[in-house]
Amino acid sequence: MGCAHGKCCNRDSSTSDEDSGHHQRGIRPYKNKDGLAQRSLELVHVPSHNFTLQYSSLTQHGYYPDTTDRENQDSFCIKTQIQGNPNVHFFGVFDGHGQYGAQCSNFVKDKLVEILSSDPTLLDDPLKAYNSAFLATNSELRDSEIDDALSGTTAITVLVVGDTLYVANVGDSRAVIAVKDGDRILAQDLSVDQTPFRKDEYDRVKLFGARVLSVDQVEGLKDPDIQHWGDEESHGGDPPRLWVPNGMYPGTAFTRSVGDSTAEKIGVIAVPEISIVRLTPSHLFFVVASDGVFEFLSSQTVVNMATAYKDPSDACAAIAGDSYKRWLELENRTDDITIIIVQIKGLSNV
Repeated sequence: MGCAHGKCCNRDSSTSDEDSGHHQRGIRPYKNKDGLAQRSLELVHVPSHNFTLQYSSLTQHGYYPDTTDRENQDSFCIKTQIQGNPNVHFFGVFDGHGQYGAQCSNFVKDKLVEILSSDPTLLDDPLKAYNSAFLATNSELRDSEIDDALSGTTAITVLVVGDTLYVANVGDSRAVIAVKDGDRILAQDLSVDQTPFRKDEYDRVKLFGARVLSVDQVEGLKDPDIQHWGDEESHGGDPPRLWVPNGMYPGTAFTRSVGDSTAEKIGVIAVPEISIVRLTPSHLFFVVASDGVFEFLSSQTVVNMATAYKDPSDACAAIAGDSYKRWLELENRTDDITIIIVQIKGLSNV
């Protein structure tokens, strides 16, 4: 069956998880400032280029009035000194969906970094290692006890290797970096949302036989032959979704994910798109966040808000709070909201 809200049908979940170290998720529904799971400010040095990463993170349980006991399906992972190397650090946000979305996001946040950490070719060929890790994680999720037929997770991850960022994305969460340009601080997207709004992704899933229709179209309220939905920012309320040729499922509004074995048959894949950025002194900080943040806030708005705070933990709280407020102004619910902000301190051209 189709769903009118969220990224996929069957979004409810009833699992629990035990987290430790830098892995953290699962909090009570937000009321004012209650229910925020937030890490205090932390630092890690990158000795190869003599700069410091100063970071904080926050995850916020969504508000779902019809299912108040619904679990936070977002998760995140921060792992410093990958393979014991003080110059290699990992930041990732995972946005689960479907009935077992919480299990999927937690499985993937642990397994992906585990596979990356154990790959001896990681530093020699980060691109190959990243691709292999995503595909291996998807395969291991498929072989696990978790039912991923109609459940899965997005993954937006940043691997810091010395002064280089490797950004691997599957789905519609996002990474953004702040760039100083004269007197301005500009937002530069490090990832591109993978949805049917993109012509290349639309064409790819159509080759797999996917029907691409909004909920109104699949339910007969609008003409299904109109295969144009405008842009994502102005038509996000009833976006184009992917459906099997002769059924009302799975209804995914993204074209790539980890898991989602049913949607995989119509072109939803776990192959990441990877971008590479060489850091310079003009790069001030980067943000890694679920679409609970970016649904109603542009990348530039998020960068503007983060710029206003010296402490990234304060910036995380402000952005999460504003995201939550905008959800409730425009919807009768909110999505789960997760954000990591990493400030880049002391990098020079020398």
